[in-house]
Amino acid sequence: MVRKRGTSMWMNPGGKPEPGESAAECAAREVAEELGLSLDVEGLVRLGEFSAPAANEKGFTVVADVFDWPTAIPADVQPTAEIEETRWATPDDLGDDTLAPLFVDHIAPALAGRGYLGLE
Repeated sequence: MVRKRGTSMWMNPGGKPEPGESAAECAAREVAEELGLSLDVEGLVRLGEFSAPAANEKGFTVVADVFDWPTAIPADVQPTAEIEETRWATPDDLGDDTLAPLFVDHIAPALAGRGYLGLE
């Protein structure tokens, strides 16, 4: 999870695609920009397209193509660009009202369906 500077909500890394960029290419670029991690686009697994209230923009809806990276990544990911902090989410965090609705309502259940988060 990431928290952007000047905000209180935690969300997944991400952003808007550049012209001509696929959703997977956008995801890999945003992870590189925000977390300094290099992901191979071919290794990304699409979880789906989801919409939810925008975490930091009241009255707006975010529509996101969400991907899983099913390979281990470093536990101590360092924030870059506009990211202030990073953290890992656990099942105990799902009641935290600072987690983005997109994560709580859609991403966590999709990950649970893949056997992650220790949820069923």
